[in-house]
This record gives sequence, C-alpha cells and structure tokens, in this order.
Amino acid sequence: MSKLLAVGTVAFDAIETPFGKTDKILGGSGTFVGLAASQFGVKTGVVSVVGGDFPQSYLDMMNNKGINTDGVEIVKDGKTFFWSGKYHNDMNSRDTLVTELNVLEHFQPVVPESFKDAPIVMLGNLHPLTQASVLDQMNERPKLVVLDTMNFWMDIALNDLHEVLKRVDVITINDEEARQLSGEYSLVNAAQKIHEMGPKYVVIKKGEHGAFIIQ
Repeated sequence: MSKLLAVGTVAFDAIETPFGKTDKILGGSGTFVGLAASQFGVKTGVVSVVGGDFPQSYLDMMNNKGINTDGVEIVKDGKTFFWSGKYHNDMNSRDTLVTELNVLEHFQPVVPESFKDAPIVMLGNLHPLTQASVLDQMNERPKLVVLDTMNFWMDIALNDLHEVLKRVDVITINDEEARQLSGEYSLVNAAQKIHEMGPKYVVIKKGEHGAFIIQ
C-alpha cells in the first residue's frame, strides 16, 4: 500500500460564491488531501494543529476513513485556523476576507515516526518555514514532494517560499498566484519562471477551465 504524509491545515472555512455561501464549515488542505487519498486506498497520515473548538466528530470521521491523525496536535485553550473568502464568477479568482492564523501561528509540526519514511509528501498551504521543517524530519528525501501555497505567504514570507521551492518536485497554484509569484502575466511565461525556481512540475489551476502543467 502506498504511504502519503499530508501536512497542512485542518481548519474552518467560510466560503462565498456567486452561487451560494456557507457559514463556518470544515476546511483545510490537510483535511481534503487526506479525504481525497482515502478514496484510493492510500495509507495517509495528517500532520496539523487545531484548537479546543475543533469538534472531535471531525477527527473521528477522518479516522473512520482510515486517515491517521496521530500527528494532529490539539491546543485545548486555542482557536482553530479560520479562513474566509469570496470567489468570483470564474470560481478561480478570489478575495480573502478573513485570515485568522490562531493556533497555526506557532505551529511546529511533528512527523510521527511511522510516517518519516513516507515516499510521498504533500506540503499543504502553510508558512514556507513550516513546510521546510517537515522535509527536515524525513528519514530520507521522499520520492515525490508536492507543495501548495497561496498569495498570503507570498505577501509575508516570499524569501522563505523561494528557499523551500528548491526542495520540491511539484507546485500547485492558481493563475492569480502564479502571476504574483513570477511577476509574469502570461501563464506560460509564469509557469516557466516558476519552474526555474526549483519545481520539476508546475501545475496552474484555472478554475472552471481546468489546469495545465509544464515540466
């Protein structure tokens, strides 16, 4: 059985689109990477942090789907990461309305011993220094490292992001983020410039128009 380590947010989201909106719901990159992998019988461990306000029922649901949550730290007197955003008609460009790091601000991920040999690592949307610290804990360089990021980290930790990009195989970002990271408007030029930063594969998500990849 394949083994995947997913390090990312287990969080609350509030989403608004032209077609509807939610109040605070379960979100987070770690959550959805784990749930997606569980559909394919992949042995998955999630490393993240939540506050005392995070329902145990959500963790139970993940465990029931075969997701190992031993690496999810619970800070009893803290609050869970919260993000709120408004998506535009193309369902790709968006406005961030609220970002509350909460317990994520001081999160120091600890990779469980049973997943330090995972050949595949998914670095979800976290501070680049946090992403790098996960790679430092692996027994050896994984066969495949995938990184996701967003404009928030480009705004506040761009140099750190450039450093961790040198250590990954794949980056996944949307077209708006690709333009910001590269300084190029043309997505082809943007992808090529990001490719030169380190990743072997650049996946640019284009909302309703799918995605494209360069290598």
